[in-house]
Amino acid sequence: MIELSQVGPLIDVRGLFAKERSAFLELLGGVGVGDWDRATVCPGWTVKDVTAHVLHDDLRRLAGMRDGHQGPPPEAGEPLADFSRRVNQEWVAAARCLSTRQLVELLTLTGGQVARMWQQQDLQADGTAVSWAGLDASPVWLDAARELTEYWTHQQQVRDATSRPGLTGREFLAPVLETFLRALPFTLRDADAALGAQVQVTITGDAPMRWVATREGRGWWLDRGAAARPLALIEADGDTIWRLCTRGITPQAARARVRVHGDLALAGQVLEMVSIIR
Repeated sequence: MIELSQVGPLIDVRGLFAKERSAFLELLGGVGVGDWDRATVCPGWTVKDVTAHVLHDDLRRLAGMRDGHQGPPPEAGEPLADFSRRVNQEWVAAARCLSTRQLVELLTLTGGQVARMWQQQDLQADGTAVSWAGLDASPVWLDAARELTEYWTHQQQVRDATSRPGLTGREFLAPVLETFLRALPFTLRDADAALGAQVQVTITGDAPMRWVATREGRGWWLDRGAAARPLALIEADGDTIWRLCTRGITPQAARARVRVHGDLALAGQVLEMVSIIR
């Protein structure tokens, strides 16, 4: 597994939960009657289904983190990804009996509760595992960042499905991309590279940034900045990176949208990066 020190410096996204929910509620307020049944990139889920899933995220997080209540665990031998898909689908199917008005009203209530809960958390305290970063345990700062990306991604899926502009200003896109890139050391864990080798990811567009992964004795270490002589350099816009990390596009589709310099095999491994449970 990955050590916490490998995934880069702390970020604090606690102040963004209320703003993200406000934008989501404003978006839902403009969704027409016929738009709720539009298909999204989530297989088998409509706009209404994705919205119901966000409510599920709220309720499970409040139950576990705020109230100390743990729901039913995975069945014996059930992998985490399968468990996650099963319980998510069970909730979405049950929530189809709710009206869209009920969903919006409930999201208004739970959104405020979730935002207040996160504001009260100690960033260095123990949070939940972030499996796609290779961490069996993570601090609250990474747990919160991961959770924000979940909400943001689902909002983007609704925006795409209803042909609305994305919530892609730097205020949101920068922390989302910074969080997604924490999967890079885990993605490269089996990469064949000499000690000291570096891989650079340069993101262009509304949230420009540069991150570098360096091969050290026990794996790859991630940090902000540029490599002097990277073994592989991947340059892409933020839209390509977030869609790749959430599998809105495949690694093959992403390859046609990025610019690669250096070791093509190593760059190809970077494009296998996934920053969600799947």
